[in-house]
Amino acid sequence: MSLQGDIESVVKSVDLELYDTVVVNENDETIFRVSVISSEIENGKRKGVSLDACVELTHLISPLLDVTPPVSGEYRLEVGSPGIERKLTTLEHFKKSLGENISLLLDEKEKLKGKLVKIEGNKLFIEKDGEMHEVDFNAIKKAKTYFEWK
Repeated sequence: MSLQGDIESVVKSVDLELYDTVVVNENDETIFRVSVISSEIENGKRKGVSLDACVELTHLISPLLDVTPPVSGEYRLEVGSPGIERKLTTLEHFKKSLGENISLLLDEKEKLKGKLVKIEGNKLFIEKDGEMHEVDFNAIKKAKTYFEWK
């Protein structure tokens, strides 16, 4: 099994879902960032991920990285939630964001904000002001979830 698959298995073992793994360089430091989300939905929204769960996952994932390092050289492991406003880069990210508000950049000028209500194949269905908009996943240049204060 791959490192990604091993990490995903560990994350599932604590009733969470793997959102993403990424290697970033910040302030001359290499960070292997593991982002997780809750698998539980409450009142139509995904529950948050506790700090305790992130600490537990750090202790569970760390030995895997001792055997199969994600990068050569020194790095720091960081386990956390991707946040309430997060980038959406894969179709899987969109699937994990159903029911949430999303903001899309489709080309240089066209932007669309609304609620992601369903996905069929590569088609996303976004509700905005009571109207349904169908968007092809491949037409999206940038996307993210956003939080609307009420």
